[in-house]
Amino acid sequence: MWRGLFTAATGMITEAQRTDVISNNLANAATTGYKKDIAVHREFENMLIKRMYDHDNDKSVGVKFGGLLDTNSGDVTKFKGFKVNQNDGTAIGELGLGDYIAEIAVDYSQGSFESTGNTFDLAIAGEGFFTVQTPDGVRYTRNGAFFRNQNGVIQDIRGYNLLDRRGNPITIPAGTADSRISVAGDGSIFVNGQNQALAQIQVVQFDDRLAVQKQGDNLFYAVNNAQPAQATGEVMQGILEKSNVEIVREMVELIHNHRLYEANSKAVTTQDTMLDNSVNQIGRLG
Repeated sequence: MWRGLFTAATGMITEAQRTDVISNNLANAATTGYKKDIAVHREFENMLIKRMYDHDNDKSVGVKFGGLLDTNSGDVTKFKGFKVNQNDGTAIGELGLGDYIAEIAVDYSQGSFESTGNTFDLAIAGEGFFTVQTPDGVRYTRNGAFFRNQNGVIQDIRGYNLLDRRGNPITIPAGTADSRISVAGDGSIFVNGQNQALAQIQVVQFDDRLAVQKQGDNLFYAVNNAQPAQATGEVMQGILEKSNVEIVREMVELIHNHRLYEANSKAVTTQDTMLDNSVNQIGRLG
């Protein structure tokens, strides 16, 4: 019964963590470029159940201690014919020991696009991240809501500079109207009437999806010194990528998780009641 209590409790913990993940997705459903999280659960290894009393006819058992210990063999792990690591018992099935959240994975699927017409609103169709400079170092984002500050530097809403392929901030010359700025699919920035690109936005991707992790504030950071490559995605101007959160689907998952949590909660209550009866009623009769 104790094992059943703990197994049901692991289910409650798992569903509570999954609910937190879904709630965070719903809270960021309107966040530009947000990529939803998925809670990946894994079961603990099942226990193989065997009968313990298949060897009650063993005549060597319990010569001195009332049929409990095998004193002749000298094996202190033997109890009523059952020994630790004994493999010849009759297997009667497996017992599940619950599950746990093994990983919070990121779903990088493409979000839908929204046309804004703003010069410095950018989106990536396909693979890739924009590169920005933060106080913590270089970070990566799918949020392409940029603007030009009073000094002509392209930044995001938190004041982080958008970087070019050389790792430098991108500055638009003073007196250049936003309407004259155009961005090509490879991230090259042109001023209308000029053939030479003013700069090229650094758009990168990682072949291993586990090479980047979420930091918060819609930013990602590289782990284990992972090196990015040139992105294959195409930069689009005047467009923003919405989050890839499907609100209806997340709400359905939230309701489903709530029901699973309740089921595990009832299992804990049932196990607790059985333990109470065993101690206070059956034990008293014994």
